Amino acid sequence: MKVLLINGSPRKSGNTSVALEEVAKTLRQEGVETEIVWIGNKPVRGCIACGRCKTGEKYADGHVGCVFNDDICNRIAEKYQEADGFVFGSPVYYGQPNGALLSIMQRSFFSNGAAVQNKPAAVVAICRRGGATAAFQCMNMPLQMMNMPVVSSQYWNIAYGREEGQAALDKEGMQTMRTLAHNMAWMLRGLKAENAPAVPEREEWQPMNFIR
Repeated sequence: MKVLLINGSPRKSGNTSVALEEVAKTLRQEGVETEIVWIGNKPVRGCIACGRCKTGEKYADGHVGCVFNDDICNRIAEKYQEADGFVFGSPVYYGQPNGALLSIMQRSFFSNGAAVQNKPAAVVAICRRGGATAAFQCMNMPLQMMNMPVVSSQYWNIAYGREEGQAALDKEGMQTMRTLAHNMAWMLRGLKAENAPAVPEREEWQPMNFIR
């Protein structure tokens, strides 16, 4: 079993990293392999709704997926295939997750959504003072659209800190991260068990809008 953790902060060793490391450490104690990927601090493009990722065609440079291949999005999307679960973490900016992480989630889920379907996932929000619950809810919404079982904890997955490393002083926040990891491992074991139920059969999608 392997869980992919995405550090959506522009600060590689900031408080988002502290929270994700606590999750990863506990997962490893549970016998689950982990990989933390930092999105970096270089520009990340937003989706332009071109739809080319849905054609499956190879581009001139040989890559598949999102048409834009000059940022980290496609590299992260490729890792979805080998992962059994996911944790997406972000600092809070103006009550929202980092825009770069949202762009990666939107583009990678749209271009490689089949690789995340039915795999457990969770999100983590880190803030100085307020806005964490709004960011937490924002990041959870894509998971629910992708048929990803959402892993819960003893509280919303939130930790507090401003200066680098301060989140480690948030005792309840760190406990929440550990509980999240234990719950993730428990869910993964259940889904991987020999007698685990089959994935539900999906109805054919019936898209509808309200413009008539």
